[in-house]
Amino acid sequence: MNVGDTLAPLEIPVTRTLIVAGAIASRDYQDVHHDASLAREKGSPDIFMNILTTNGLVGRYITDRLGPGVVLRKVAIRLGAPNHPGDTMVLTGTVAAVDGNTVEIRVVGANGVGHHVTGTVIAEVAA
Repeated sequence: MNVGDTLAPLEIPVTRTLIVAGAIASRDYQDVHHDASLAREKGSPDIFMNILTTNGLVGRYITDRLGPGVVLRKVAIRLGAPNHPGDTMVLTGTVAAVDGNTVEIRVVGANGVGHHVTGTVIAEVAA
């Protein structure tokens, strides 16, 4: 890997099931992640994905692209536009730094509204 290399994109359909299952799996029982009526009462057009699900999807993106031997050392993300059911999030990555077997990858996850997630992942790849 070299600085500036890009990883193949990953399209993730944002389904109601993905949002609810991710919230349950991460024990995030906030109503905005599973109850559309209550989410609308709170100003959202629908339920939306929680940060823990997004974090897991970013990790999956990196391990899918770098292979089963990769070890995630640090994942630092920031949320932006919400992921609502019916949208598609496209994850992309660019190698920002390489130090031996350690790579830093800048990750962006965009949907129809804008950037849902931006951040960096530091990973150790097999020699």
